[in-house]
Amino acid sequence: MTTTSPSRAGRREWLGLAVLALPTLLLALDMSVLYLALPQLSRDLGADGTQQLWIMDSYGFMIAGFLVTMGTLGDRIGRRKLLLIGGAAFGAASVLAALSTSPEMLIITRGVLGIAGATLMPSTLALLTTMFTDARQRGVAISVWMSCFMGGSALGPIIGGVLLERFWWGSAFLLGVPVMLVLLVTGPLLLPEYRKPDAGRIDLVSVGLSLAAILPVVYGLKELAKNGPAVVPALAIVTGLVFGVAFARRQRRLPDPVLDLRLFANRTFSSALVVWLGFGVIQGGSYLFFTLYLQTVVGLTPLQAGLWLVLPATAMVAGSMAAPMIARRVRPGLVIASGLGVGAVAYLWLTGLDGSASLSVLLPGLVVSLIGLGLAAALGTELIVGAAPAERAGSAAALSETSGELGIALGVALVGSVVTAVYRDALTLPAGLPAEAAETAREGIASALAVAGRLPEAAPLLSAARDAFTTAVTTMAGLSALGFALLAALAALTLRNTTPPDSANHGHTMEDCPQRI
Repeated sequence: MTTTSPSRAGRREWLGLAVLALPTLLLALDMSVLYLALPQLSRDLGADGTQQLWIMDSYGFMIAGFLVTMGTLGDRIGRRKLLLIGGAAFGAASVLAALSTSPEMLIITRGVLGIAGATLMPSTLALLTTMFTDARQRGVAISVWMSCFMGGSALGPIIGGVLLERFWWGSAFLLGVPVMLVLLVTGPLLLPEYRKPDAGRIDLVSVGLSLAAILPVVYGLKELAKNGPAVVPALAIVTGLVFGVAFARRQRRLPDPVLDLRLFANRTFSSALVVWLGFGVIQGGSYLFFTLYLQTVVGLTPLQAGLWLVLPATAMVAGSMAAPMIARRVRPGLVIASGLGVGAVAYLWLTGLDGSASLSVLLPGLVVSLIGLGLAAALGTELIVGAAPAERAGSAAALSETSGELGIALGVALVGSVVTAVYRDALTLPAGLPAEAAETAREGIASALAVAGRLPEAAPLLSAARDAFTTAVTTMAGLSALGFALLAALAALTLRNTTPPDSANHGHTMEDCPQRI
C-alpha cells in the first residue's frame, strides 16, 4: 500500500498566509489597545464604572460565545465565505464603534465586533490546513499565525499609546478598516474555498445551548476575578455547566452535530487541548499582573511598559517560529514538555523580584519563559488542528480558540484571587491612615496608589502597597512555575509518542495509526 505525497504550497499560498495574518494580528491588537483608550472614551461618553466594564467585556464575551458556532458554520457554508462576511462586518462595526455617541452604542458595537471576530479566528486557522497540506509547511504556517496573534497582543499598548497621543479615542477602532479592506480585496484572489461535503443545516437549538453554556461561565469567571467570591457569578457558572451538559447530550444524538464529540476520542487532540487550556490559565493570568507590576511598582507609563514588553513578545515569536524546525528532529510532545519546563524554570527565577532593580530580574525571566512557551503554544495549536479530520478543521480550530479564551478567563479569576489575597495579607498600612482610605487601599495596588495621590504624605502608603504587591507577584510566579512544571509532566506523559499529523493521513497520529505505511 502506498500513500500519495502531499502537494507543497507555492507562492499563492504563502501570499494567502500574509493575508490571513492581517486579521489575526488585528484581533489581538483589538483585545489590548482598548486598555489605554478606556479613560479617554469614558470621559467623552460619560461612561460609569459598570458601563466601562461592559465596554471592555462585551467583545470578549461574544468572541468566546460564538467561536464554536462559527467554526462549525465555516465548515458548512465555506471557510473563505465566512471569513469575508466576518471581515466586512468587522470593518463596518469598527467605524460605528469609532463614531459612538453614547456608552450603550459602544457596548453594542463592541459586541458586534466580538461576533465578527468569532468568524475570523477559526476561519483563518482552519484555512491554513486547506492551504498547507504538507506537514512541515503547515507547521511553519501555524507558527506564523501564532506569532501574529502574540505579537498583536504586545503591540496593542504601543500602537494605542501612539494613536491616543495624536488622535481621539476612536482612532483605536479605525485600525480595523484598512486591514479588512485588504482582506476583502485579496481574499477571493489568494484564499481557497473549503466546505464540508454534504453538510446539513446547522442545528439552531445547539447554537442556543452552546451560547447558554459558554457565556454564563465566562461572565462568572470574569466577575469572580474582579470582585471576589459572590453568589451571582457562582450561579452563572453552575448554570453554564448545566447547559453545557445539555449541549453535549444533544450533540451525541444528532447525525450532523455542531460539535463532533468524537474529536475527543483522539488522544492527541484531547491531551493537547487540556494542555492548551492549562497554558491559558497560567499565562493569561500571570502576564496581566507582570504588566501591572511594571506600571505600579517600577513606575512606568503604559506606553513605556508596552515598549519594554516588545522584547519578551519578540522572544515568544522566535520560539513559535523555531518550533516546527525543532519538531522535525524531536517529537512534538517532548518539545512541548521541554518548552513548558523552560517556562517553569524562568518563572521560578521571577520569584526573585524584590522591587529594586526589578527590570534586571523581570525582563530576562519573561524573555526566557516566553521562548519556551512559544515553542509549546505553536506546536500545541498545530497538534489540535492537525489531529482533526479535514472536514472538521473549523470545529477543531474553534475549540482551540475557545479553550484559550476560557483558559484566560479562568486564569484571570484564579490568579487574580491569589494575588488579591496575598496582597491583602502582606499589606501593612501606615499608622494614622483614615479608615476609608485604608479600606480602599486594601482593594488592590491600583486603588492604593489612587489613595496615596490624595494624601499629604504619600510615601509610607506607596512603599507598603508596592512591597505587598511585589510579595503577591512573587507568590504568583512560584505557583505558576509549579503549574507549568505539572503541565510539562502531563505533556511528556500523554504526548510523548505523538508525531506531527502528516498530510497523507491527516487527522491521525502515531498512537491512532500504529500500522501506518
